[in-house]
Amino acid sequence: MTDAASPTRPVHVIGGGLAGSEAAWQIASAGVPVVLHEMRRDGVTTDAHHTDGLAELVCSNSFRSDDWQFNAVGLLHAEMRALDSVIMSAADANQVPAGGALAVDREGFSQAVTQRLEAHPLITVVREEIAGLPPEDWDNVVVATGPLTSPALAQAILGATGEESLSFFDAIAPIVHADSIDFDIAWRQSRYDKEGPGGDAAAYVNCPMDRDQYEAFIDALLDGPKAEFKEWEHVPYFDGCLPIEVMAERGRETLRHGPMKPVGLTNPRNPTVKAHAIVQLRQDNALGTLFNMVGFQTKLKHGAQADVFRMIPGLQNAQFARLGGLHRNTFLNSPKLLDRQMRLKSHPRLRFAGQVTGVEGYVESAATGLLAGRLAAAQALGRTLEAPPAHTAMGALVEHITGGHLEGSKFQPMNINYGLLPPLEAPKVDENGQKIPMKERGRAKKRLMSVRALEGLKSWRDDG
Repeated sequence: MTDAASPTRPVHVIGGGLAGSEAAWQIASAGVPVVLHEMRRDGVTTDAHHTDGLAELVCSNSFRSDDWQFNAVGLLHAEMRALDSVIMSAADANQVPAGGALAVDREGFSQAVTQRLEAHPLITVVREEIAGLPPEDWDNVVVATGPLTSPALAQAILGATGEESLSFFDAIAPIVHADSIDFDIAWRQSRYDKEGPGGDAAAYVNCPMDRDQYEAFIDALLDGPKAEFKEWEHVPYFDGCLPIEVMAERGRETLRHGPMKPVGLTNPRNPTVKAHAIVQLRQDNALGTLFNMVGFQTKLKHGAQADVFRMIPGLQNAQFARLGGLHRNTFLNSPKLLDRQMRLKSHPRLRFAGQVTGVEGYVESAATGLLAGRLAAAQALGRTLEAPPAHTAMGALVEHITGGHLEGSKFQPMNINYGLLPPLEAPKVDENGQKIPMKERGRAKKRLMSVRALEGLKSWRDDG
């Protein structure tokens, strides 16, 4: 997406996370100068960040499934790759084994994004906080400050909208040093031996539990001291990132059917005995020295975490590179406040992207940044560009946050899923005219929707 008549006035992007980094890349790739404002610098950070690197991953290191045919997240990956996503390019270049998922070395990933943006001749990175609404002469702004928007800017946005922001708890999982895992108990295997983008079918470390060990672990989770914040007491959790203690409170068997499910895994030391529950760890860095506990977001107080998690067989001597934590996320009531160009209706010079819009997940945040960047670049070039069609994964996200929300119900963060795309009838025969068994028609339908989405995205890209 380029234009010979490049404007001299820059687009301003506020926030150097996944969405802001992707937006800046797309704007510059269109030939439009961009100033990327990031508040993190020496001595200034947020409750969740540890570095000043652009696109730092503050929670998991996984971009989730990379299967474009049968998984909506994998489809979103494919759409972003087709649009020259800097986030996907850096992820692909820094992937670590993760079964059927795309996971990355978080430091290498952030460094790759930072280096590419800082090296681009049309991108200027400014380390400063925008404490309030941007200056009036900034007529084309992408606000991608994420769920950890600085209080001053958040308050200014609230004042501009006349609304209260919605909030929810978010939690992060612990990271374990690999050399402290007991491999006389744990073993490596991906669920159902499924290979991931890197071709590794043994990407996860598995720690088995029998019934008694599981019950004792649940008791410890429920009894352990939790981090609570009085000013957040009435804030809901996002169901896609529930702390394990909250899941346990919903029923003692909940974890066995969630992050600790034992299906698709066989203990090579005792293959005839099925574990009652299994804790999985996924490689977190390229060196393979760090592993994160999959699905183990927690609000246990730091002093209790090590004791409780060392109850897990194979982790009895675990050393933690990072303990879990809890922080509050905020997002706009986007269906009411944003137009289809992702602009604030009351202040159309401000375009929003990332988790602050009410999408959830790394890939979804980056995807909205990609679109916001392309929309902002088109505006700077004096062209009209509509969002992708709703039958694409990207278009479905825009539809959800700007118009697809059910009237009268409470707007909540949403991961990409096939339910957001216009439905298709499940095919009854395959491409060769062979009848598809009833139990396989759901998968066939997903593939059909994915093919339709990629074809629609290609037409949108070529026409735009």
